[in-house]
Amino acid sequence: MKIPEKVPEKGFYYHYKHNPALSINNYAYELIGVGIHSEENCRPEDANMAIYLPIYESSAFKSGKFFVLRPLDMFMGDVVKDLPAQAGEKTFPRFIKITDEKVIEELEKIKADMYRG
Repeated sequence: MKIPEKVPEKGFYYHYKHNPALSINNYAYELIGVGIHSEENCRPEDANMAIYLPIYESSAFKSGKFFVLRPLDMFMGDVVKDLPAQAGEKTFPRFIKITDEKVIEELEKIKADMYRG
């Protein structure tokens, strides 16, 4: 098994597509943990996966029975995005940990309401 050297903290994160002008839970996720593949012969990029839950409307996850998996390196990596004409490219972290206690409290409420039962 490949044990990752660096593991993100559990908690709430915003995806780089989050738009603060929209709802507080727009592109918000809760990182549940990191999974380690049990088989040695898996693809290297699948050896470690971030396990997370969307905190916005997503019918596929509404039941609370499914989680999102993403290769850990991708979860912790950066995204290069083209910006309007003269601005060129900019690099963003794919996910940013949410540390504002008021936002976390609100996301906890939204999560509890979304994933009842």
